[in-house]
Amino acid sequence: MLPEPIRRELTTIAGPEGFLDSPADLLAYSYDATPVYQSAPDGVVFPRSTEEAQAILRFASREGVKIIPRGSGTNLSAGSVPVEGGVVMVLTRMSRVREIDTENLTATVEPGAITGPFQAQVEAMGLFYPPDPGSVAVSTLGGNVATCAGGLRGLKYGVTRDYVLGLEAVLPSGEVIRTGGKAMKDVAGYDLTRLLVGSEGTLAVITEILLKLVPKPAAKRTLLALFPHVTDAARAVSGIIAARIVPATLEFLDQATARVVEDYAHAGLPTDVGAVLLIEQDGAPAAVDADIEEIARVCRTSGASDVRVAATPEEAVGLMTARRAALAALARLRPTIVLEDASVPRSRLADMVQAINTIARKHRLQICTFGHAGDGNLHPSCLTDARDTEEMRRVEEAFAEIFATAVAMGGTITGEHGVGAAKADYLEWKVGAAGIAVMKRLKSAFDPQGILNPGKMFARTSRPRIVVSR
Repeated sequence: MLPEPIRRELTTIAGPEGFLDSPADLLAYSYDATPVYQSAPDGVVFPRSTEEAQAILRFASREGVKIIPRGSGTNLSAGSVPVEGGVVMVLTRMSRVREIDTENLTATVEPGAITGPFQAQVEAMGLFYPPDPGSVAVSTLGGNVATCAGGLRGLKYGVTRDYVLGLEAVLPSGEVIRTGGKAMKDVAGYDLTRLLVGSEGTLAVITEILLKLVPKPAAKRTLLALFPHVTDAARAVSGIIAARIVPATLEFLDQATARVVEDYAHAGLPTDVGAVLLIEQDGAPAAVDADIEEIARVCRTSGASDVRVAATPEEAVGLMTARRAALAALARLRPTIVLEDASVPRSRLADMVQAINTIARKHRLQICTFGHAGDGNLHPSCLTDARDTEEMRRVEEAFAEIFATAVAMGGTITGEHGVGAAKADYLEWKVGAAGIAVMKRLKSAFDPQGILNPGKMFARTSRPRIVVSR
């Protein structure tokens, strides 16, 4: 419980409806989409403007109150869980699309704007915002920026950082900085925009975002390829890229995931094959047709047992919707699903899937794997029960081996979910002790009191590295 003077000041800043601290409200903001992690905040505040965010942070800095920025809470790294208490600052009241500039192909938005409706708004104007996280229907653009969200279209279009031209952000001291701008070339000083994108709310609170837009593709087609074994699917992925084709999406589901998704979504996915590739291409109509024809040929020569091109836009939407339903479908099977992400070079995709299966058998766990095959980003998802402490110990051991294997293959511990609290123990495996030290100095420069999203990114103790040879 916050002291009464702090409660009174936060209520004064945000208004009576902008500060919450009832037990029910504290419970609602004690977790995000990450399983297992939960910790109650001391209060919840909803600023309506940059000025209110400034006032809150200025007051918090003076009083030593911890602040945890939050959007819709859809992240999967416990990045918005208040693991050390404090006040959760929810930015969903700042949700306006302030400007869509059709001359410069930019949009200026507040951090609480929801990604999906924003995409629909710009597409109605013949424009396109490509970043496409799985939580697109509910995630906020500010949350996407804070975590550098990826998604299904990352292979061709990149991730969130590739579309952020500038930011307005409030430092823990209450000072406001503006980075970047509409100029397409700008090398004035350090690239603070890139530094803040993906900083997971540990350096500043983002209050305005300048986004790059591109012309909306004129055509789009979807293809489903079925393979008897994962190695065949991986060969097809390499073959497609070698043919100088970069699909808009190139998604992978293993047999276990395909079965569960089909049972849930009834989209016509086969359940008797080793692996499924869902491929979407967009662009000029003639180019799309030629690419789909060549992709189909590559899949067949790589060992596909069947290749199907969606006959209608509705069928295509159904297939991609089924892929997006993977998490929801898997979550029905057991009380807890631990959905992780690890990335490897595309050439190691099959090796990584096989390693995940070997690790799952070793630890007697059910792990289904799906993900973005085109950029080597896999989502091994363990079906478990958080109440079973012995099984959860095996889950932790298994994922530690999975992350170590990914790093040994030249990959990384997280391709798009971020570090947060869930992967803080493993960050040093990827960046090294010197990298951690540099990051900590940056954190101290922005947040010398350590009040902004504490307990994230950096482990309290160093986790011994698991040595694997891959």
